[in-house]
Amino acid sequence: MIYLDYAATTPIKPEVIDAMTKAQNKFFGNPSALHTPGHLSFNEIEKCRRIIADYIGALPSEIYFTSGSTEGNNTIIRTFSDHEIETSDLEHHSVFESANLLKGHRLPKLYSYMLANNETGDLFDLVQISKKVRSLKPVDDSELFNSSIVTVTDKRGAYLHSDLTQAFGKIPIDVNDLKLDYGTISAHKIGGPTGIGVMYVRTGVPFKPLLIGGNQENGHRAGTYNTASIIGFASAVESAIKQDSFNRYDTSVRLLRDTLARRILNEIPGSSLNTDLNKGKSLPNILNVSFKAAEGESIQLYLDNHGIIVSTGSACASGSITPSHVLMAKTGDAEIAHSSIRFSFGLDNTMDDVDDVMKVLPGIVKQLQGMSTLNS
Repeated sequence: MIYLDYAATTPIKPEVIDAMTKAQNKFFGNPSALHTPGHLSFNEIEKCRRIIADYIGALPSEIYFTSGSTEGNNTIIRTFSDHEIETSDLEHHSVFESANLLKGHRLPKLYSYMLANNETGDLFDLVQISKKVRSLKPVDDSELFNSSIVTVTDKRGAYLHSDLTQAFGKIPIDVNDLKLDYGTISAHKIGGPTGIGVMYVRTGVPFKPLLIGGNQENGHRAGTYNTASIIGFASAVESAIKQDSFNRYDTSVRLLRDTLARRILNEIPGSSLNTDLNKGKSLPNILNVSFKAAEGESIQLYLDNHGIIVSTGSACASGSITPSHVLMAKTGDAEIAHSSIRFSFGLDNTMDDVDDVMKVLPGIVKQLQGMSTLNS
């Protein structure tokens, strides 16, 4: 099998499985309990919190564990449920659907922009967006600033949230350089387990919990700790550091992505790129391509029959017959959106994988184009 769907999820790393297996035996106590097994588990969780915080330039006290980015996105956006929320048309479903559901009647108070798009890999200039957000004058909003959970000391006109999920582990992230107030991450994008993520919440900003009923995470997120998965998350971060993932994505993985892009354009008539390959414009591992008069889902299924795993877009939207909202917002062309394929690389891919894709992809596209009524 040739796996080229790392943007959807990554295979869990062997060292992560080993760490989680050991954790089930050693850190089985409820971290909220007062007994010795509970203390052992709690201390290990705090160690993991420091590892993840250091990886993105945050304080450990600003990191809160969740079930993943979807929960984190919903929590942060619902903190500002009485306000308009400004975001882009390219956001993940968990952001723009939540923002649309909770439209208020006041001026925007939260600006939510992803760092990297999950379908095309396009990067947002969060530094420039943060300058706009921080230039807005404070307003009297006692309802938002009064909370039994947090003491709001950073009272500003607006705040900035970013879904960091897709960029995490691929490019360096420093929440202070980006001047973020909130950030969300999932572990399964870097070889960690599914069902665990974190919210970054800058000290002193407004916050209202989505899940209540317990004092875990200083009241920011109720529920018994998923200790083994938290340990697995930290193990995945440590593994990424040891593997020099930033440098490898920027060099060897980028070369794979760019080589595949060049060969597709040269060898498959009617192909076009939806990803800007220029350095600094997109993640180094994602390539989104459209094939004129060939349906993306059909290409995906034919490739799957050859053991090549790709995606037609966001995995969270699988099963939907509507065209990608990201490509519709970017191109305005339903045919381009319906004919797109996302190839996303990981550290385990090789140039042989690119060669194997190109042994079958041109024939598949040619066959589908010959069957298409768009060519008649």
